[in-house]
Amino acid sequence: MGAVLLSLLGTLATGAWAGPRDQRPAPHEHRHAPSVTHVPATAGSATPLSGYAIRSTADVTDSAAAVSSPGYRADGWYPAGSRSTVLAALLADGVYPDPFHSTDQQKIPRDDFQVPWWYRSDFTVEDTGPRTRLDFSGVVSAADVYVNGHQVAGAADVTGAYTRHELDITSLVRSGTNTVAFRVRPNDPNKHLTMGWLDWLQPPPDRNMGLVRDVLVRRDGPVVLRDAHVVGELAVPALDTADLTVRARARNDSGTPVTAEVTGSVAGTRLTRSVPLAAHETKTVTFSPADVPGLHLTAPKVWWPAGMGGQPLYDLDLAVSVSGAVSDTAHERFGIRDVRAPLNADGARQYRINGRRLLIKGGGWSPDEFLRWDAGYVEDRLRYALDLGLNTIRLEGHIEPDEFFDLADRLGVLTLPGWECCDKWEGQVNGGSESGEKWTESDYPVAKASMAAEAARLRRHPSVISFLIGSDAAPDARIEKDYLDALGAADWPVPVVPAASDRSSPQLGRSGMKMTGPYEWVPPDYWYAKREGGATGFNSETSAGPDIPTLDTLRRMMTPAELDTLWKDPAARQYHRSPSTVFGTLKIYDAALTGRYGAPAGLTDYVRKAQLAQYENVRAQYEAYGRNATDASKPATGVIYWMFNSGWTSLHWQLVDRYLDQGGAYFGAKKANEPLHIQYSYDDRSVVVVNNRHGSTGPLTARATLFDPDGTQRYDRTVTGMTVDGDGAHGTALTLPSSVSGLPPTYLLRLTLTDADGREVSRNVYWLSTRADKLDWAHTDWYYTPVTGYADLRGLTSMARVPVSAAASTVTSGDTSTTTVTVRTTGDGRTPSLLTDVHLVDAQGRPVLPVRWSDNEVSLWPGETATLTATYRTADLHGSAPRVRVSGWNTPERTVPAA
Repeated sequence: MGAVLLSLLGTLATGAWAGPRDQRPAPHEHRHAPSVTHVPATAGSATPLSGYAIRSTADVTDSAAAVSSPGYRADGWYPAGSRSTVLAALLADGVYPDPFHSTDQQKIPRDDFQVPWWYRSDFTVEDTGPRTRLDFSGVVSAADVYVNGHQVAGAADVTGAYTRHELDITSLVRSGTNTVAFRVRPNDPNKHLTMGWLDWLQPPPDRNMGLVRDVLVRRDGPVVLRDAHVVGELAVPALDTADLTVRARARNDSGTPVTAEVTGSVAGTRLTRSVPLAAHETKTVTFSPADVPGLHLTAPKVWWPAGMGGQPLYDLDLAVSVSGAVSDTAHERFGIRDVRAPLNADGARQYRINGRRLLIKGGGWSPDEFLRWDAGYVEDRLRYALDLGLNTIRLEGHIEPDEFFDLADRLGVLTLPGWECCDKWEGQVNGGSESGEKWTESDYPVAKASMAAEAARLRRHPSVISFLIGSDAAPDARIEKDYLDALGAADWPVPVVPAASDRSSPQLGRSGMKMTGPYEWVPPDYWYAKREGGATGFNSETSAGPDIPTLDTLRRMMTPAELDTLWKDPAARQYHRSPSTVFGTLKIYDAALTGRYGAPAGLTDYVRKAQLAQYENVRAQYEAYGRNATDASKPATGVIYWMFNSGWTSLHWQLVDRYLDQGGAYFGAKKANEPLHIQYSYDDRSVVVVNNRHGSTGPLTARATLFDPDGTQRYDRTVTGMTVDGDGAHGTALTLPSSVSGLPPTYLLRLTLTDADGREVSRNVYWLSTRADKLDWAHTDWYYTPVTGYADLRGLTSMARVPVSAAASTVTSGDTSTTTVTVRTTGDGRTPSLLTDVHLVDAQGRPVLPVRWSDNEVSLWPGETATLTATYRTADLHGSAPRVRVSGWNTPERTVPAA
């Protein structure tokens, strides 16, 4: 199975985005030639081509030799960024309007992308003495490559999104301007080992054909260094020593014997070695603690996931010289950590980081639909993941560029990359997708080369804790051997998992994971059942399906007529849901929303009920896995919410929407994953405290109170003096009685946790029913379990309106602003304000995004206050003064200044 920000609006010619904008660029009347890349003569330099001019071959009658020659007049060609699909370039140039709004993407003619497209770029060199090479991957799907009028590679060899290619073009390079041209073939993920989207979103009309990673121009001397890397072995559990082994291949590309001097440093230790090389000989150079004692580190700086420790990184620098002149250099930044993931007694994969057991709490990652790279936007999303208390991001295919993993290393976000399902990647294996074509003999070397290239690229990143060589299916014996041979040759340092589903492969055996869904709506108590997708084992992709965005986002992405259909017609096909017939409508979700909360009275009512439903469901999913992580029987070991984000404007599978706005799903996850957390168990009514910190707690006081929706108190119990061990352990504070006198069908549960000083450290409010949701387990499908009866939460509609006051102020430091908001219920009655939401907005009432709140969507009883802080980039106010908009389930909306 398997799934941005920024509107193309304001997309730069480089392919980067300035942020979400409402202005659309006008089509250019004149095409502007991309800048020419200057390539220095420095040995070891690697210079990315700065951009391209692109054009359909249907519009170009000139020969390949002419197109790829310096001085060719690319009149009428479109500028494209250094990493750009064809459609991303056309969108950046204003050829088409925003494809994320309404169904505008359907207006883009698909036939335009059924023929090859030319990509051409110029670079200059002053000195032709050094050797010159092209080094690249990221071709979707294949390309013929030309330099200065000569073909240097064909599409039969340059094929596959992940294969890496190094082409020696020294004999063709001349002083002055040089031209590189790629004739890029159309992409079909069912036929090519590239990238596809399945049911995440409406597939882009060009199917992402193009060059989506940098093309580097390398300069070096007679001897080059390749495959430089460090293999680290950390002493576990003491973590007091680590052994580093440095390896690199020295290759003599000249026709005469040479003696190469390899020098460098790592972790403060100098490295030096003389390496005799015959003509065209390659040798692996190894430095180990046995011959370089300094590579045995004492008190190493250990890399940890965020929240468990720091994220220190080391540097490896190498150079190779011939006759005293530097011929090539290599650099690598890496981290020292130990990752193990054995199968537990129940056959579930249990990750351990540096000897400590870790419950994987993550989400599925989606890049931008058009594979546009924006480092700032990626960092915003990764910081959101940390804000939610997540520790892991899973990438099912669509493996991002190096900078993504550099960010993950720096921020302490674990990653689970792997191949995708349901297209050519699984076309050959038993139980694989019917959509992917069976492999031919030519596919096997492409797959192995893809694995080798990604292994060499990803192995240095401490954030990478596994590679999943299968998704819905595990590879067969031949494919698995190729993958494992490639991984072994790369010194792959972390576990290899045969599949994201409960499949086995011949050598690796069981995956230790399950892919039992659901992907469609189920009630909160579903997650507590230790079966199917419930909280046991490692669930690699699962959620209750639809995640309706905020009203602000909905109004940006849909027309008034579409918004009307959204809340009125559950059976309507929703373009912003999925191209899949299974997930094309909101029928199941809307039936549950109406059955549990009552029929929506309008769009606003529909959205507010959706936020309430998504909050309780996402919270329950993470809470169930958190509680069960230390169970003696069938413990939960990992859960990946499907999905963390969406690559477009979506109605499903997202904790955060394309514009980075936050609703019920977001804050439900944030609440569930707080470091010290009190929670209610839907299965046995227990109230437990989960401690995600490393150390045990001091004495805590837990309190549970039941209320009618009007605030009438029906039950109250306090437990004092409880302590909870760390690293995800939980303790049961109390169990609510099975019945309470006078309790109505819909009621509220307020949980509070205070420390020894009486400070509230966790608060959690539930809306519950004396009538349980009824799951029809016998008719469970691959994507959900039917419900034959709904919990009665309609009593929430009778809650009195409770005004909430807000006082806000803002301080700015450098580029960052912090707004502090104090909210307080001000009504005369006893009814609480449920799920009070605070949105930071600008002078026009538009959300200021991204923003990270200390807490939000809080529930307050009469006289209670909550102080919330919001941190954001000052520039995202666009010059206006900040304002705060307060609303909630039963709170009248109001906006107050926050300057």
